Amino acid sequence: MTHLKVGDVAPDFTLLSHLDTNITLSTLRGKVVTLAFFPMAWTPV
Repeated sequence: MTHLKVGDVAPDFTLLSHLDTNITLSTLRGKVVTLAFFPMAWTPV
């Protein structure tokens, strides 16, 4: 597990977006990025 401190550069990763496309962090370099997770957001609880 990687522990980051404030000001550290995040390691590159790729995630599936809500639009079913892959988004890679490095392609967003220089932009403000907010990453939010909503586990089980569209499933009955």
